[in-house]
Amino acid sequence: MKHVFARLKYLYHKAGTAGAEYYNAPYRAAIARAQRDEDDLFMLLVFSEMMGIPNPASWYCLELQPLLMERFHDWHTRMGMERSPLDHFRCC
Repeated sequence: MKHVFARLKYLYHKAGTAGAEYYNAPYRAAIARAQRDEDDLFMLLVFSEMMGIPNPASWYCLELQPLLMERFHDWHTRMGMERSPLDHFRCC
């Protein structure tokens, strides 16, 4: 009897995965394009900062700092750094 339930669970899982793939397929290109645009903007901001060009939107981005702190903390811990690599930007 356990074998039957395990088999049904496996089949439901496979059907759910197939349904999710079918549903998400039309949006996969749009999601990839949005991710690429976000990465391009980040690269532009990092490169311009590296070259000494000030970010014109830095004053307006200040209100995003509380939202970005958590993401920054997750990033630097994922990269293997115990503390923030920036001297003026502490999050831990």
